[in-house]
Amino acid sequence: MNPHEWPVEDFDLICTYTRKQAIEDGVLVDMTQGDLGETLREARFRLHTAMTTTAFRQVIGVGDLPAGQDVRGRWWDVLMVLRHTIAQNRNTDRVHFQVSVWNGRKSEEVNLWALIGPGDDGRPVLTIMLEGED
Repeated sequence: MNPHEWPVEDFDLICTYTRKQAIEDGVLVDMTQGDLGETLREARFRLHTAMTTTAFRQVIGVGDLPAGQDVRGRWWDVLMVLRHTIAQNRNTDRVHFQVSVWNGRKSEEVNLWALIGPGDDGRPVLTIMLEGED
């Protein structure tokens, strides 16, 4: 039987971990707040969007960034690559994509994936992760 066809009443819920809790715990970074949220809206993304903290640190960066780079610009780059990838893959809830991150000496390719799924209240949300994370 396909797991998506399992009758819900056959299972006892043991534990839940909400998206809100993951953001509060620092597992996810809420990308809809402040300048990041403004950039998200400028890029015409309408869903609540979060990144795993590991993806955020590796792609967007924290601390000192190379000259000429800032958090908002890096976030814009991720969104543009993601937007293009989504446009090429319309009939799926997930896409895999790659971004180049300049570390001050060379560009490094980072493999990401994004998933649209139900949020805590059932409305669709977007989550961006490193390849291999879930």
